[in-house]
Amino acid sequence: MEELGTMIGEAVRHTPVGVEKKVWLVFSRAGKLRPYRCGSMNIKPGDAVVAYTEKGLELGLVVKGPVMMREVEPHIPAIERIATQEDRELWKENQRLAKEAGAFCEEKIRERGLPMKLVDVGYTLDRAKVIFYFSAEGRVDFRALVRDLAKRLRTRIEMRQIGIRDEAKKLGGIGPCGREICCSKFIREFEPVSIRMAKDQYLILNPSKISGLCGRLMCCLCFEYDTYKEAGGRFPRVGERVVTLDGHEGEVVSVNIVGEKVLLSLGNAKGQLSVPLSQIVRRQKGGRSEKEEHKKRFSKTTKRKEAH
Repeated sequence: MEELGTMIGEAVRHTPVGVEKKVWLVFSRAGKLRPYRCGSMNIKPGDAVVAYTEKGLELGLVVKGPVMMREVEPHIPAIERIATQEDRELWKENQRLAKEAGAFCEEKIRERGLPMKLVDVGYTLDRAKVIFYFSAEGRVDFRALVRDLAKRLRTRIEMRQIGIRDEAKKLGGIGPCGREICCSKFIREFEPVSIRMAKDQYLILNPSKISGLCGRLMCCLCFEYDTYKEAGGRFPRVGERVVTLDGHEGEVVSVNIVGEKVLLSLGNAKGQLSVPLSQIVRRQKGGRSEKEEHKKRFSKTTKRKEAH
């Protein structure tokens, strides 16, 4: 009996307690994925639910899950309920009210001459708070504006200053490629983009060509950067002197990674020559080319064999 009691105790001790399911929600288009506990609710991707966020009570959309939580995660909030028809109608009404609040806010901004641009307006589902998103070059004293809004809307007012990339994400638009900008369509979180990414992809460093609607470097520079960086390791650097299997020698002017070609400047008014990568022979340290180095090693090996 004691052994049986010990076995039962061990089994209970190693059995997960409070194992639940969780799903991932978004509360805006291309918004961040947020994990939420769903308990015993029978929900699936595409369902609308009501949950609390740092803004307040909001209507969210299930986009992933449910999956079993392997251990208790108390920091993950729980979904309040599956959205009802009343919740959906309330959300639609809030969208209408947000437009009216935005028009009134823009009018007051013009009247007071404030150096700010209203980007978006959003009500929480229970209308306990309305949030005004704006962009500005510096700090703005909007205390008088908040008083005007509170007097008109009769609810809690929150002003949030956002950056230029977030502004583009909220407003949307068509990019230089002719398609809807990525941040507004599917990018959920911004990644750092540097000019090095453009250089490693051998793009023309023209600000108008590599900048998005926000005026910053385009997010799509990240998409193929790792591939270009890996493939670029097989190519000679711009400015490097190389020779071809046909005996031409020149300086690398540009590299076409997709076409696997290298453009050489032959010098002495000989013009330029586009050569496939497979025809390029790079020089090793000491000034010798790969071909010359191979001949030298072959010659040494032959002499050793003859000596033996």
